Amino acid sequence: MIIIYQTLPRLFGNRTNHNVKGGTMAECGCGKLNDFTADELRRIREMGFTHVWYTGVIRHATQTDYTAYGIPRQTADIVKGVAGSPYAIADYYDIDPDLAVDVRNRMGEWEALVERTHQAGLKVIMDFVPNHVAREYKSVSLPEGEEGLTDENFYLLDGEVHIGSYVERPAKATGNNVFNNHPSTNDWYETVKLNYEHRDTWQKMTRILLFWAAKGVDAFRCDMAEMVPTDFWTYATKTVKEAYPQVDFIGEVYSPGLYREYIRSGFDYLYDKVGMYDCLRDVVSKGRPTTDITWQWQATDDIRNHMLYFLENHDEQRTASDFFCGNADAAVPAVMTALLMQSNPFMVYMGQERGERGMDEEGFSGRDGRTTIFDYWTLQSLCSPDAAALQLEERYRQLLHIANEEQTAREGLFFDLMYVNRDASLFDSSRLYAFLRKAGDELLLAVVNFADRNIGCSVNIPAHAFDFLRLPEGTFEATELLSGNRRFVSLSPATPVSMEVPAYSGCLYKIGV
Repeated sequence: MIIIYQTLPRLFGNRTNHNVKGGTMAECGCGKLNDFTADELRRIREMGFTHVWYTGVIRHATQTDYTAYGIPRQTADIVKGVAGSPYAIADYYDIDPDLAVDVRNRMGEWEALVERTHQAGLKVIMDFVPNHVAREYKSVSLPEGEEGLTDENFYLLDGEVHIGSYVERPAKATGNNVFNNHPSTNDWYETVKLNYEHRDTWQKMTRILLFWAAKGVDAFRCDMAEMVPTDFWTYATKTVKEAYPQVDFIGEVYSPGLYREYIRSGFDYLYDKVGMYDCLRDVVSKGRPTTDITWQWQATDDIRNHMLYFLENHDEQRTASDFFCGNADAAVPAVMTALLMQSNPFMVYMGQERGERGMDEEGFSGRDGRTTIFDYWTLQSLCSPDAAALQLEERYRQLLHIANEEQTAREGLFFDLMYVNRDASLFDSSRLYAFLRKAGDELLLAVVNFADRNIGCSVNIPAHAFDFLRLPEGTFEATELLSGNRRFVSLSPATPVSMEVPAYSGCLYKIGV
């Protein structure tokens, strides 16, 4: 099973612990690629992760001055925050100098990190940002023989763009599809949109993918993939996979109606944001009934193994923030459900496993429940976790190990039990979610509790489940995987299984049949 740990290296390794709102790198410090030591990567692997997504590795627009190293300086008025957005790419062929101990050897430090990651038994995911670049994009690291982007690769408009002291001529379309020369402060004003009507853009962008794949990147997380035509993706994924068959493509696609089209164009996995994420968030924070989880997986059942589940990423609010549910423990049932009910990939964002709240006001990023991607900062959950944070991390570790090591969770057939328990008098179908997984002679009976109190229940298992999973009837020994407690369970369509499910947790019974 693929389990991704998303990190923002600028923040991950920063232990300066001196936060200044809107501060410079000199004031606040900055994490480095070298902070991902062999020991740190081993810790991530031992947590149960299989992949590390290094976010913000490619050089992007920043207010920090690197002209001494031959790197062009960006105009401050078109940089969001002092550190800048990782998604305003300034050179597709370069590594962010903020992340290097030796700026002149920044590519060498990235190559060494890729090697360390592989040695730790982890795979490397890197961002690919195909829709837009920084307004002052200029590559100083072009490989020999590569032309780089020219005006032909953009949408050129009449007039000029004026943003503060910055003047752009010819005017170009803004990254979020603003086809005029006066983007607003609510637009992606720091970026310009690439033009895929020209085949030349297809070829240049595909060569960028091949460049990084040659350096050992195992997967690309493709930013705003649905803003780029599927014809390009068909061409690019086919070209890359012919040279590097092991490379996967993860697409940020928010329109469920387009999911299958993007999968056909070569994507291995897609964000399940408008669907499972939104549903689980509402179940956790707004009391939406757990029966709605069934409708969400059914909507993508034909492409289930392509859907990437998550509760946090750099765009979304932290589960422990005041804007989500204000309690990291309350989100654990959603993690348990998303992680264990299917075999599709799952992702955790750095600090999520320690209850990072995202309630700092860092600078350009206000107090919005998110962790900044625009500012230099130290995260307390990573720098100096308290006992509660470490206890939560242990809960995540236990769940990730179950997902990896238990055959039923890793590859078992899935059977949703909600339809037969929805109206049962001894089952709270608004707060409990129940399902089965079966592989070989092992059965997993999972009942997850989204409530803040223990709930006693009786779970019906219908005759159809016995037929579909080829379950024998009888009494069998069961081990509850979270507590280690053992009991005997009678499996029969006529006999519900009774249990008490702990608050913000679940019962995971492994049954030998």
